[in-house]
Amino acid sequence: MNKRAKIQAFGGFLTGMVLPNIGAFIAWGLITAIFIPTGWFPNAAIAKMVSPMITYLLPLLIAYTGGKAIGGKRGGVMGAIATMGVISGSSIPMFMGAMVMGPLGGYVIKKFDKAIDGKIPAGFEMIVNNFSMGIIGMILAILSYLVIGPVILSANAVVKAGIEAMVHANLIPLLAIINEPAKVLFLNNAIDQGIYAPIGVQDALTHGKSIYFMLASSPGPGLGLLSAFWLFGKGTSKESAPTAIIIHFFGGIHEMYFPYVLMKPIMVIPMILGGMSGIFTFKTLNAGLVAFPSPGSIFSFLAMTPRGGFIATIAGVTAGAVVTFLASAFILKLDNEVEGDVDFQASKDLMKELKGVKEVEEIDIKQVVTDITDVEDIKDVKLIVFACDAGMGSSAMGAALIRKKLDVAGLNIKVINKAIEKIPLDADIVICHESLLDRAKKVAPNVEFITIKNFIAAPEYDELVERLSKKEQKI
Repeated sequence: MNKRAKIQAFGGFLTGMVLPNIGAFIAWGLITAIFIPTGWFPNAAIAKMVSPMITYLLPLLIAYTGGKAIGGKRGGVMGAIATMGVISGSSIPMFMGAMVMGPLGGYVIKKFDKAIDGKIPAGFEMIVNNFSMGIIGMILAILSYLVIGPVILSANAVVKAGIEAMVHANLIPLLAIINEPAKVLFLNNAIDQGIYAPIGVQDALTHGKSIYFMLASSPGPGLGLLSAFWLFGKGTSKESAPTAIIIHFFGGIHEMYFPYVLMKPIMVIPMILGGMSGIFTFKTLNAGLVAFPSPGSIFSFLAMTPRGGFIATIAGVTAGAVVTFLASAFILKLDNEVEGDVDFQASKDLMKELKGVKEVEEIDIKQVVTDITDVEDIKDVKLIVFACDAGMGSSAMGAALIRKKLDVAGLNIKVINKAIEKIPLDADIVICHESLLDRAKKVAPNVEFITIKNFIAAPEYDELVERLSKKEQKI
């Protein structure tokens, strides 16, 4: 994999530790917003849960999830044990520590289990398994307490100090210059879950809310961009924009607007301007959320807004949307090209060059339909997998669209959505955004891939259904 794909994979792994536990984060955020002294309904007794949840529950859930991803259930338990070391030696919520020690614990126990596989005398399996985990867990917990914890605290202090320096110098809007291009390169999860969320939690504990939760997750700029394409775009991009707006703004799936920027890379400029305007408005009005809004929909933003902060939240989202819309509309009005379906698909090569996707062997569904004269040659398809970075956003939506089309066609084929790194080996066809193909083929090199650019209006969906219908009719 190239560097971009490796960074994407790293961000995807971080996301894989955090997203399954987002419900716990939301529970903590709601308890905080409602029952702390400045909440909607202050309750000192219930508010006592806030500190233990953020200190122990959330980091340990992340650690267990990360450890389990590496070493199964034993890896999850080992990751939680190891993380107690960094938690015990820290005065801040140890999310970064959990993201390090959880996978490390899973990796260590996995290697140990592999080393002793087949070497344990009959009847001693349980005692060896239990005591090995206890002894290794103790060693890792002590190591994390004495060595790894202080290192993570130092690294956290450096990152936090750098971002806080920008905040105090009123330069925080400049973070949009990093955020917006990185997001459309599918690095949004690495930025949100890996950087802003941990720092935001620390800030929220001190101030009751944090602007860091809003820096890259605001749905405003994406709304402005899609609205401009809806009113001033042409061809496929114009037709698909209204649906994309609903899914992006209300559903919180920001991947909806990524293809529009990748189709016209100059549109990253309106996104940056909108991002800067939104952050500036948030900062000026002292906006902040009590917890990380996931997914990044307007509903999540409002749910995580503390009492008295709705004007600031809505103003920042609106500012980002308006500025992005005006800048995008200006560029689109100057664009005299006649953009149609062909141009929308032709942007594929430009996107690859922009994002550094190396040439890999792809299966083009159009070519398949054209070249295969005998549908008997098409293998039976029993499982279709729609894969995305985290396996919960655009892939869930895409899988639902394909499932509906298959149902209408009377085809009984199982369709599921998965994260790129968790594509099942028994998949017959894998559908993913073409920027993720490099990673996907590394996980499942022997399956058929269909790549798309537009999650909503991808012509490949109908072509796939037509192809499978022909096979069904032939049978």
